[in-house]
Amino acid sequence: MKNNQSTLRVLLDTSFIFPTLGIDVGKEVLVGLEKLSEIRAEIYYSRFSILEALWIATRLAKNKVLDVERFEQGLRSILESNRYVEVPVKAEVFSEALRLWVMGHKDIIDNILYATTIVFDLKLLTLDAELREFIHDKGLRDTLITPKDLNTVINH
Repeated sequence: MKNNQSTLRVLLDTSFIFPTLGIDVGKEVLVGLEKLSEIRAEIYYSRFSILEALWIATRLAKNKVLDVERFEQGLRSILESNRYVEVPVKAEVFSEALRLWVMGHKDIIDNILYATTIVFDLKLLTLDAELREFIHDKGLRDTLITPKDLNTVINH
């Protein structure tokens, strides 16, 4: 993984990969992605976000509200375009994710994503207020950024 001090290294929460997959998640996510495109950033994704996206896609497909072709095209874009970098898997990510679960945060995908940011020194672009509150309440290292936080990066 590259490490350039002037480049923001950002892991996308699953909601931020949905637009690429043709899944509408609202304006705030789109604004965040637009801001991210305006700065120097290495954009990372986790295979566990792809798994979570598949869970959502199956629900949408069952209700016949998924454009399967667009979803598949988006997957190819994420996995094959070289715009996104897949974060590697390390045992310590899973150990940390389990520790977070034991501490009380029961969303294991969120735990894996947050743990990934700790292990690989990344920021997690997310709108997840519950995860933010948990991290603050437990006094954990805050690696989370929101689309609003990207304004600070853009203006510096």
